[in-house]
Amino acid sequence: MRILAISDKESPYLWDHFDKSKLKDIDLIISCGDLAPEYLSFLTTLTSIPVLYVHGNHDERYDADPPEGCVCIDDKIYVYEGIRILGLGGSMRYREGKYQYTEVQMFMRVRRLAFQLLKKRGFDILVTHAPAYQLNDGEDLPHQGFKVFLSLLKKYRPRFFIHGHVHMSYGRKHCRYDTYGDTHVINAYERCIFDFEE
Repeated sequence: MRILAISDKESPYLWDHFDKSKLKDIDLIISCGDLAPEYLSFLTTLTSIPVLYVHGNHDERYDADPPEGCVCIDDKIYVYEGIRILGLGGSMRYREGKYQYTEVQMFMRVRRLAFQLLKKRGFDILVTHAPAYQLNDGEDLPHQGFKVFLSLLKKYRPRFFIHGHVHMSYGRKHCRYDTYGDTHVINAYERCIFDFEE
């Protein structure tokens, strides 16, 4: 299965200069947050490709204007074509905001997933907005990652961990691709394509 991961910046390649053939081999689109709702709706409407998303820390506008035709996977394990996808949006809390969390709050969100994790026997892809702690995150609080994400990676060893939030344009030495144990880590900033193979 070929998956397009997107986050944080609407891609001019896809939006301003849209050509349906650019996505002809894509089976699924996953948004890691902080994208205009009309951008996600545009992608699923014009391509008929399913779009799954989690909230970024700037996505409070989704409450009044959610992306049409798209599926929010925050706080659940969504199964698509047999692939178990766990969604946990939001960032580290650095000011008041609906989609910002302390480490304890994110831990409690994960704890509430215990039954789903048991029932589904884990997950194959972890989708978040923020990165994991000290795994391509920033040193400043707004871009610091969550330690509980590392616990999820260690315990369930998913095939992929996809996140956004840390822009490749920030000038730091952030990686598009990395690994953590057996897990492939991808920073989905703007757009990135990867293959999930059985």
